[in-house]
Amino acid sequence: MSHPSVSLPRYIQISELLTREIAANFYTAGDRLPPEAELAKRLGVAVGTLRKSLLELESRGLLIRRQGSGTYINSSARSAVLQKNVYEFFRLELPCGGGLPTARILAFDIIQTPTPFRSAFTKQCYRLRRLRLLDGLPVALEEIYFEARRNAKLKKSDLGEALYVFYKERLGFWIASVQDRITQGFAPAWSPASLALPAGTACPRVERVARDGAGDIREYSVTWFDAAQCHYVNRMK
Repeated sequence: MSHPSVSLPRYIQISELLTREIAANFYTAGDRLPPEAELAKRLGVAVGTLRKSLLELESRGLLIRRQGSGTYINSSARSAVLQKNVYEFFRLELPCGGGLPTARILAFDIIQTPTPFRSAFTKQCYRLRRLRLLDGLPVALEEIYFEARRNAKLKKSDLGEALYVFYKERLGFWIASVQDRITQGFAPAWSPASLALPAGTACPRVERVARDGAGDIREYSVTWFDAAQCHYVNRMK
């Protein structure tokens, strides 16, 4: 049975969705956003929630609000998108671009640290397995390893949906850089029926090493994704 991760506040979900849509060129510099009532209806939220999301994006430099005229995409929005945000390092998008990431926990355990990771972690580490969704559509599987030494009492209910925010707020470090290697792989034996990748199915595989600001390895992960449902996208300045 899968367990949903702790959800982000709805207004943050909406601000992150709009951020990803700006990154995917749904909106370009100078574009005027639809009227608030129309945009709120499309996104399925109350106007008050949308306004809170827009204020968040304005504070990050993505939007400019002009009284009596409307809300516009800032000319520097694309650069601002590439700064720190909740899904800064999440590279999967719907084929049309964007999509709101969510996650369901499939398993969470403390295990003996696998041999390849022992130079970075102690004898034990956490292993998290998750199903990843975009706009509610299952698109990928994640297997994530991180240090257990100082945090040996974590439970599923402690984990946030945005894991890098959880690292910062609960474990005291921020992921500053990642290195991804993309190869051909095969869906793991624990692939759930809700994902259209039965165990053993050939699919793209992303192996990631994530480091903090001091350059220390804080996380290893492997992602298997359904290339028919999503794409791996990496945008740079």
